[in-house]
Amino acid sequence: MSGTAWAAVALAVINGAAAAFGTLRYVQGRDSRGFWLLLRAAQLAGVLFAVAIGALTAIGHRPQEELFYLYALLPIAVAFIAEQLRLSAAATVLAKHGFESAQDVAGLPEPEQYAIAAAILRREMGVMALSALVIVGLALRAAQTAHGI
Repeated sequence: MSGTAWAAVALAVINGAAAAFGTLRYVQGRDSRGFWLLLRAAQLAGVLFAVAIGALTAIGHRPQEELFYLYALLPIAVAFIAEQLRLSAAATVLAKHGFESAQDVAGLPEPEQYAIAAAILRREMGVMALSALVIVGLALRAAQTAHGI
């Protein structure tokens, strides 16, 4: 297996850890700073992997399968789309509870405000954990198609 394939496997492992930890915390209904740090590290690994692929391509190293580029670069698109979905989590949770904006929640008793905030954070974590799981599959396919690079 080439160094590029090993790098893709490492990308899959760190995203797998983020997906597993995020799913655990989601099921437990608990927020976790550790999950967010692990997720950001996984996203950084995805960017560094893409930059490395670009550098290797620039100096003439090419994979035998052009499909490799799709699997290597899609994790960045998946992470970007997941971030957009994460941003809409608050609006979705507020609408589910019959509120039009966060200002409407301010009139609720404090425990209810915390419950809605927790629901928003939980939904955000679920979206991002799922995106990390999708990236695991893409990174493993990148590793399988990295022949020659």
